[in-house]
Amino acid sequence: MTMDQLKRQAAARALEAVRDGMKLGLGTGSTAKHFVELLGEKVRAGLDVVGVPTSEATRADALRCGISLTSLDEIDRLDLTVDGADEIDPKLNLIKGGGGALLREKIVAAASDRMIVIADDTKWVDTLGRFPLPIEVIPFGLAATRRALNGAFAEAGVSGQMDLRRAKDGHVFVTDGGHWIVDAHLGCIADPPRLARLLAAIPGVVEHGLFVGLASTAILAGKQGIRVIEAR
Repeated sequence: MTMDQLKRQAAARALEAVRDGMKLGLGTGSTAKHFVELLGEKVRAGLDVVGVPTSEATRADALRCGISLTSLDEIDRLDLTVDGADEIDPKLNLIKGGGGALLREKIVAAASDRMIVIADDTKWVDTLGRFPLPIEVIPFGLAATRRALNGAFAEAGVSGQMDLRRAKDGHVFVTDGGHWIVDAHLGCIADPPRLARLLAAIPGVVEHGLFVGLASTAILAGKQGIRVIEAR
């Protein structure tokens, strides 16, 4: 079974949690894209839901699939968000933001009663950090922000190289919000909640890719089948 087929399996399992009348957060990335497509099939068959997309790419996919959309300016809470992740640890802490949508993804997840993370089982890790940690930053004062980031890393007991993310054309990658992303290659993050607090306190940091205490369920698809992990 291909990686893409595994991702679609995980998305299909998450779809079982969707009920008529739900307000849904729609994630970003290759696995979440499968969920949006499968949800669209249900909508065309009569399912009545409304979605809040976490990126312009997801918005376009949802509209193409016939899913009605709204915003968090029009509704105050979501019943469920389904999104992917770049890494998932046993406490269901996540690294997200490989696709560059971490800010909107976190806003939507925080406004949801429940968050289901869907992924292939290669995303499951004992300790976060092998995947570079995305940190969304304001372009102004980037050097000062990077110095503050190094200080936060040292205080959290981690270290590693930071790279300013580039788009495929070689220019600086710009998020939907108009910000830049620094990818921190930390290797091992022993205490994600502590690092998350330190990063959030830095002026110039808009958001970071550590999702702590937001995911309630992870659905992992592998060659041995589907595994469902609930938050402890």
